[in-house]
Amino acid sequence: MGIGGEATADIAISAREQREINGIYEKLPDAEAKLIGPDGSTEILPNNMYSFLLRLLADLRAGHSVTILQSRHELTTVEASKILGMSRQFLVKLLEKGEIPFHLVDTHRRISARDVMTYKLKRDLMRHETLDELAKRQVGQGDYDQVPDDFHSGR
Repeated sequence: MGIGGEATADIAISAREQREINGIYEKLPDAEAKLIGPDGSTEILPNNMYSFLLRLLADLRAGHSVTILQSRHELTTVEASKILGMSRQFLVKLLEKGEIPFHLVDTHRRISARDVMTYKLKRDLMRHETLDELAKRQVGQGDYDQVPDDFHSGR
């Protein structure tokens, strides 16, 4: 069976071709990815960087927005609020409640990019769980696919 369960025809290959194919597969783990510049200069990429670039390109091709931050980078409250999609004032309340760690530089709050992204991930997971639970309840009550009576009334 081929990809997706499709039937495939066997293709006869010679013993020499089979050895060449096996040789290529044996060399793949040791192969180095290279970044080649417009001037022909090359830079060998570590495997983790190559994997990162492949994921980055896939996300960009899929139309997703991408932000790259160093994990130790410190953000202002304005920068963090933009990443989290909330007002600066609301973010400051979260900081003061201790929901996101921060420290002061003189009188200004600074938040690590890692802490902002950790909070965002937890918040997004909680939102998905809440929506899943709401949908399950609606399905259980038989209301999930119902259209409200006032839907077409313009109210």
